[in-house]
Amino acid sequence: MSLVLGIESTCDETAASVVQDGTRVLSNVIASQVQLHQVYKGVVPEIASRAHIENILPVLDSALSQAGTTLDQIDAVAVAQRPGLIGSLLIGVTAAKTLAWSLQKPLIGVDHVQAHLYSVRLSAHDRSPREQCPLPAIGLVCSGGHTALYHVRDWTDIVRIGQTIDDAVGEAYDKVAAILNLPYPGGPVIDRLAEQGNPEAIQFPRSYLERTSLDFSFSGLKTSVLYHVRGHPGREKPSNSLTHQQVCDVCASFQQACVDVLMNKIRRALERYPSRSVVIGGGVSANRGLRAQTQSLPVPVYFPEWVYCTDNAAMIAGLGQILMDRGFISDLSMDAMTSGSIPAMTD
Repeated sequence: MSLVLGIESTCDETAASVVQDGTRVLSNVIASQVQLHQVYKGVVPEIASRAHIENILPVLDSALSQAGTTLDQIDAVAVAQRPGLIGSLLIGVTAAKTLAWSLQKPLIGVDHVQAHLYSVRLSAHDRSPREQCPLPAIGLVCSGGHTALYHVRDWTDIVRIGQTIDDAVGEAYDKVAAILNLPYPGGPVIDRLAEQGNPEAIQFPRSYLERTSLDFSFSGLKTSVLYHVRGHPGREKPSNSLTHQQVCDVCASFQQACVDVLMNKIRRALERYPSRSVVIGGGVSANRGLRAQTQSLPVPVYFPEWVYCTDNAAMIAGLGQILMDRGFISDLSMDAMTSGSIPAMTD
């Protein structure tokens, strides 16, 4: 039995987790900062960094306590070192280095995006192990900071085959929520209201780019929603002119446009790369509209359990175990990195 302590602080969640043998989650503690950032309708980096400093030690203590273990029983320390906000990353990386050095345990730097894909393998310790998803797979990470496609040849052999050229899909959700005067974060609210709306009420544009492109673009969709709700320059509408049903129709139509684009790109990727399954991770993987649409794909689709969709440390610890088993050990000179390191497909 191997126990890995995971630390996640890439953006606005301070998280720690203990995972057994790479898949069984013994604890999963997350200190959310949503209330701190709600007034700004988005994450403020300096506020996030200060909150991580306040939260990191209590979160670590809670994760160890809930797992019923001690630091001496931990076999390795894994930390999300990339990509993310530099101030936030530094808190987690510094904590992980300190623990690894003081305990004389291996330190494993983990790519946050790669971990979102791996999250489909996680299960709580009191549940049966999840079914192994067959590889190779097409991977989609869709969240507030990332929207990209990957060819997952193995959990340590992942290449990027498409990415957003402007907004991430989760970012578009947050901006549309702000346009509609809905609470932050926008994804869960829009998903809920979309169930009450008509997805065909408004024909918002779908940007598929070139016929063979696997890249994404959501900026034009977001702007189209803005003009529909508030009018064009010189012909503005009152910001509160929509009825509740009209708001629901906007949410449903916007969400359908997002899902159509995501599904189109997944299908294109399946046609071009040998794949036995599709794995989808990141905050938007919790979206019910997206989950429903993927049932039409020609291969099995794997989503994380709901609790592992958003940023968490269990996915960091789980993937950390795989990396350690294959000899990917970091040293104390490891740096926090704001940009990702998953390479783009070149062949």
